[in-house]
Amino acid sequence: MSNIVLDFNLDLLKGKTIAVIGYGNQGRAQATVMRDNGLNVIIGNIKDKYFDLAKKEGFEVYEIEEAVKRADIALLLVPDEVMKEVYEKKIHQIISYKSDFVLDFASGYNVAFGFIRPPSNTDVILVAPRMIGEGILDLHKQGKGYPVLIGVKQDHSGKAWDYAMAIAKGIGAIGLPGGVAVKSSFEEEALIDLLSEHTWVPILFSAIKACFDIAVKEYGVSPEAALLEFYASGELSEIARLMAEEGIFNQMVHHSTTSQYGTLTRMFKYYDLIRKIVEDEAKDIWNGNFAKEWTLEQQAGYPVFYRLWNLAIESEMAKAERELYKILGRIRKD
Repeated sequence: MSNIVLDFNLDLLKGKTIAVIGYGNQGRAQATVMRDNGLNVIIGNIKDKYFDLAKKEGFEVYEIEEAVKRADIALLLVPDEVMKEVYEKKIHQIISYKSDFVLDFASGYNVAFGFIRPPSNTDVILVAPRMIGEGILDLHKQGKGYPVLIGVKQDHSGKAWDYAMAIAKGIGAIGLPGGVAVKSSFEEEALIDLLSEHTWVPILFSAIKACFDIAVKEYGVSPEAALLEFYASGELSEIARLMAEEGIFNQMVHHSTTSQYGTLTRMFKYYDLIRKIVEDEAKDIWNGNFAKEWTLEQQAGYPVFYRLWNLAIESEMAKAERELYKILGRIRKD
């Protein structure tokens, strides 16, 4: 089988009851698209505002245990940090007594690092969108697809890969312009997802903050000019869009020759330093050190997490951003 899947059929899912567990960012989007594609979808959620929203939007909504009891297939779409507890308390025992079951994940984290170990009577599959929930719904309205990674950890039925491809079709990823499924694994998805979050994202954020601090504090640049230049104008998001559409290097032709020269020379100048950071982070992810660190942080009540959040939002750059965004009338989530 090729690593690239552009389309599949929904035959395996027809006549099945599919429980979407968690009606948040991914849950709402995936449930909505599957229902629009003619599949029988129910929602499992704790009784909170998302439970009420799912009901309001026309779904049959149950407590998680009841939804799993009624289902042949479940998409476990709650956040990584609560997934282990939800699985152990509300799912594991129920599916252990079913003759066959399909358990789908949109994140490889908990299975890859052994926090969740489904019973042997279960197909354990991965269908991981490379798109946020709102983006999935927007593309669905436009008749467009999007990329997903698919994987199989446990193939009880002998059809686990087919289930993964069928769900990728059901949630609107493949069979449409721009849609593609790439064969992967839980371990691979967890590595590359965390590697992004640990390397180029914080490197970008820290570079922007360093540029702001030096330009404003040492060279007297106005905070407003600095913020608009470094990201607040929207130019950065436009560059990201062009990277996705044309390629990371091809999009450089839209910039001046001075810009191209500065980017290329400094990219190679910084490469060895950045590569060492990436190597260290990849090793910590792959050997489980980060999973251990994050688990201990949660058990301790998130002291480092909240402290670092406080340092970030109280920084001079964040304060200047708040003032600028008030003037510009932009909506901010505190």
